[in-house]
Amino acid sequence: MSRFASSRLALLTPYAPGEQPQDKKYVKLNTNEAFFRPCPGVFAQVGEIAERLRLYCDPEAKALTRAVAESLGVREENVLMTNGSDEALAFAFMAFCDGDTGVRFPDVTYGFYPVFAALFGVKARQIPLGGDFRIRPEDYCGGSGTVVIANPNAQTGIALSRTEVEKIIKANPGNVVIVDEAYVDFGAESCLPLIDKYDNLLIVRTMSKSGALAGARIGCCLGCRELIADVKTVKYSFNPYNVGTMAQAAGAAAAADAAYYAEKTGQVRENRAELCKGLEALGMEYLPSLANFVLARAKGVPGEKLYSMLKERGVLVRHFGGRIEDFVRITVGSREEVAFLLACLKEILS
Repeated sequence: MSRFASSRLALLTPYAPGEQPQDKKYVKLNTNEAFFRPCPGVFAQVGEIAERLRLYCDPEAKALTRAVAESLGVREENVLMTNGSDEALAFAFMAFCDGDTGVRFPDVTYGFYPVFAALFGVKARQIPLGGDFRIRPEDYCGGSGTVVIANPNAQTGIALSRTEVEKIIKANPGNVVIVDEAYVDFGAESCLPLIDKYDNLLIVRTMSKSGALAGARIGCCLGCRELIADVKTVKYSFNPYNVGTMAQAAGAAAAADAAYYAEKTGQVRENRAELCKGLEALGMEYLPSLANFVLARAKGVPGEKLYSMLKERGVLVRHFGGRIEDFVRITVGSREEVAFLLACLKEILS
């Protein structure tokens, strides 16, 4: 740190993104990216807008907002587009998490939640998952402070039902409940039908996973008009031109091709089933995931060692510490990638 750095920086443990190695080609199953290409319309749109890149992008992202609203069956006033879901979460933390009342989230979840809390000086309360690694809705009923849950939960892939999430929302009438639905398109129930029913529900979405647009950085907030207005105040106080012209065009094209992405997410679910079947045949344990990844462990092989042995064989997975240090997180890849991973695991475990 320099001598000019704010004292707050000394308290931060920055988020550690997954490896993006450049030294050689890997079967990359570590950062939950899509194994399929964006829809054809994305390629057509992006190729036509080079001339417009000399101008500032539309700060309202009108065409993208309209396309997303239509695809999700909500009104445009219920949508605010952001530079990836990380920005959406950051805006929400700034808008709804005061230092006094704080924020609550699980002890095993998306790693940016504690980072944002520390960065913005918000008191964080991390609530332990159950022994089965599930979020217990009753742990979030009542009390003070904003609630943030990923559903399906990041790192575990386990999802709550809409009824269970609604129980949390109803029990927190004085607090905003942020539901991070980054992985919802792979088999979980979305809470979108609840945004007209509850004025304290804010949903965060991304096109990085099921939209195959991780490099475009497109996310959004979804909620009642008043909550969206709050988040928009933060946006225009920080980064008005937050979603670039090329990303807006790509995102609008992707949002308009629901059939293509329904087919691709269906393939992810099929490949996830094949992955789990293969893990079970190898005697490995795994958590029941509804995301595009599976958290798994092998008896007698520490998670960090399994990660290293797979990397030596050209396969990247993700390893975390804490309560899930015995596990590795495996992104659901193509059928060929899943088969190669399972072959490597068979070699390691035999």
